[in-house]
Order: sequence, then C-alpha cells, then structure tokens
Amino acid sequence: MRVINLGPDPSLAYRLNLAPETKKEHYRNFQKGSVAQHVYNTYKLMHTNQNVDFVKQKHLEWRGCNHAEMTMMDAIMSLDNLVDESDPDVDFPNSFHAFQTAEGIRKEHPDKDWFQLVGLIHDVGKVMALWGEPQWAVVGDTFPVGCAFQSSIVFRDSTFLENLDDSNPSYNCKYGIYTKNCGLDNVLMSWGHDEYLYHVLQFNKCSIPKEGLSMIRYHSFYPWHSQGDYMYLCDDNDLQMLPWVQAFNKFDLYTKVDDLPDVETLRVYYQSVIDKYCPGILKW
Repeated sequence: MRVINLGPDPSLAYRLNLAPETKKEHYRNFQKGSVAQHVYNTYKLMHTNQNVDFVKQKHLEWRGCNHAEMTMMDAIMSLDNLVDESDPDVDFPNSFHAFQTAEGIRKEHPDKDWFQLVGLIHDVGKVMALWGEPQWAVVGDTFPVGCAFQSSIVFRDSTFLENLDDSNPSYNCKYGIYTKNCGLDNVLMSWGHDEYLYHVLQFNKCSIPKEGLSMIRYHSFYPWHSQGDYMYLCDDNDLQMLPWVQAFNKFDLYTKVDDLPDVETLRVYYQSVIDKYCPGILKW
C-alpha cells in the first residue's frame, strides 16, 4: 500500500473560521470563503490515497475494535477535541453538532428514540482522528472504491489524478470488481467515520434498527443519497433504506447553527437512550 504525501496534513493545523450563515444555499459550499482551500486540500489527500488496497488495510486495522474501551457518552464528549476539516459549515466541536442533530430529530420524531440516538452518535467514528488517523481517512464525503469514480464526487475532476485505481482497468470501469445490483453491503466504501462506527455498533451488538444503521453507514455518501448516483450497485434493501438516509440528512445538514445546545441539561435524557441501545462500556 502506497500513501502519497502532498504536504502537511490539514488536520494538524486547520481550524475553521466561518461567519454564521443558516440559509440552505450556504450549506456544503465548497467553492467560496476562507475555508475552501483547506477543505480542498483535505479532499485532495483523501482522493489520492483512498483506493482498494488502502481501504482493505483500514478494515484490518480498525474492525477488530481493539483500540479503546469506553462508553458511548464518553466517546461523544471526546469529540470536543475535534473540528471536522472537511466540513465548510461548522466551526465548533462535533459534540455540539451531535446534540444539535439529535434535538432536531427529537422535535420532529419524539416517538423514535432510536432515530434521535442516530443523530447523537452518527459522527462518533471521528474518534479515529483523535487516535492518530489523519482526517482525510476519517471525515468527508464517502464513495465506492473498486469501480469508476463518478463525477458526482466532490472535486472529482482535479483530485483523483494520482489515485492508482483511477488508471487501473480492473477498477476504473463502471462496475469494476462488482456486479449490477450487488448491494452496497458488498461494496467497499472509502474509509471513514461512517464505516468505522457501523462496525463498532455491529461488533458490540448494539440494537439500533437496520434503518438507523444505514443512516450511520451511508450518511456521508452524498453521491448516492443526494446526487442519485451509483444506483446500479444498489439492491432492493438499499432502495428501501435510501429514504431513511435522506430523511436523516436534512437533520445532519440543516441543524448546523450557532445556537449551541445546553449539553449538560440534555445528557440525562440521551444517556437513557444510550442505555437502551448501546449500554455499558464498548470496544472501539
């Protein structure tokens, strides 16, 4: 496995500095403002190095869940030390975004505590960045590897030029190593916090419904749930899960505002939901 160094990892120095904007057209704006170059650099590193060999190696490194043992709430609060450098919409720690998302869901779905929990924990896999993984292997939009990189991927035209798989005829065709409608469960996704948390929950036998697990695993797969791409890899189950992932996305994206939640007040309620679905000390 060859990892190309394009200079200092943006995650070592970059911290977002955004003016507060809440209109929908201002979200996921990768072209304007002071963050654009830093975000681009993170995606450049990601799109250069995330290939089949790299992803397989990360599965071996992380799916054994032998890096730490802690509760879900401890993992959430550890995100106070992280600002996601691929996200042009936030300049505050991920733990605040976690409670913002959960509260947005609770307001509209008071009867679905598992949905609220997904909002709370969906980004917890970013703890990998606190344990030494560079952010380009943790954050940002995800995409399949092992088949052609489609134009729906952010910065597609300029950031894959040095990705070895992009010139490999076994990987750079439409289906690559996959077959039509094989199902996303059989597709290797670029490695990041979505895939990692999904496997942590499976490893620890957490009882979140399959709809919630799909939200967690694919919420960063914007080429699919927002651009309608890669449908040729989907099976019937994926198509059934897609509306749930899309329903989650509006809370993930449009609850990113500067009105920060009172985390200490909310912790009691959300601890009870954690205890129901992800109790005790988990292996990470």
